[in-house]
Amino acid sequence: MLRELVRSDAPAIRRVFAGASVTYLGRPAMTGPEAEEYVARAMAWSAADPVEQFALGAETGGELIGIVRLRLVTPQYGRVGYVFREDRWGSGHATRAVRELSAFAFGTLGLTSLGARHHPNNPASGRVLTKAGFTRTGVLNGMIAYERLRGGEAGVPIGPAPCTRK
Repeated sequence: MLRELVRSDAPAIRRVFAGASVTYLGRPAMTGPEAEEYVARAMAWSAADPVEQFALGAETGGELIGIVRLRLVTPQYGRVGYVFREDRWGSGHATRAVRELSAFAFGTLGLTSLGARHHPNNPASGRVLTKAGFTRTGVLNGMIAYERLRGGEAGVPIGPAPCTRK
């Protein structure tokens, strides 16, 4: 289940952004003050008018185990990202959360397409995206790029040349 973040989530956010979970994020483990700042930013994003970015907690059994993000790039296109605690990898939570976020993006927000990327050394993240209905479209800035269109149609593969969408 996805939900908005609240201030008391900071310790759980710190656990999400720790250990192997940050390996492909290009950052060290999050500190306590950084986690508090992250939650404050996420709450501000949710309160903005218009909202340009969502950072939602993925919860199971009353426990926050991951974060999914949706950044609105254009009125029709959004970029998806996610991070889950290492001890929850391989259990389907990330796939369910990305599917739920996609349904929100297409249904509630009316977006027509979503994009996502993952580090080439993290094929498990690619499997999450594929299971959530995304199609690999190429390479963008050294990252593996994916797209999903509203209605579940796959994006159009772009071949071996890097795509130019930013």
